[in-house]
Amino acid sequence: MIAVVQRCREASVRVDGVEISRIAKGYLLLLGVEKGDAEPDLVWLSDKVAGLRLFPDAQGKMNLDLREAGAEVLCVSQFTLLADCARGRRPGFQRSEDPVAAKAMWERFCDRLQESGIPVGRGIFAADMQVSLVNDGPVTILLDSRRKT
Repeated sequence: MIAVVQRCREASVRVDGVEISRIAKGYLLLLGVEKGDAEPDLVWLSDKVAGLRLFPDAQGKMNLDLREAGAEVLCVSQFTLLADCARGRRPGFQRSEDPVAAKAMWERFCDRLQESGIPVGRGIFAADMQVSLVNDGPVTILLDSRRKT
C-alpha cells in the first residue's frame, strides 16, 4: 500500500458539485492499494499513519501524533499512485489492485484508523472527486508498506 500524507489545516472532497466530506486540522491521505497487498501491509500502514508525529508541540517541534493534536484524517482512494510511467507517455496501472479488492482494503484501512480513535472522513471509492486542501507547512510524507526500511 502506498500513501501520500499531507498535513493540512482543512481538506474536503466534492462529488458532482456536492461536498461529501470535510475535515479541519489533520491529514489529507491519498491511498493506493497494490496487487498483492495483504493484512500485514494494511496493519503496518495504518499504525504508521496513526503514530506519525507531524504536528507541532508547544515548542514548535513536530512531536505530536493525530490523537495528541486532536486531528482528523480525510482518506481518499487513489489508484494512480501506482502508475508506471517508465515507458512512453501514457501511464500504466498494472500494479494497481483489482477495484473490488482495493475497495475492501481501503475501507478496512479507514475502519482501522477510526477504531483507533481517529476521526476519519472519506472520499467515495472510484468516484470522480474534487479534492481541496490547505496544506500546512507544507508537510508531505510518502509511505510504502513494501519499503519499510
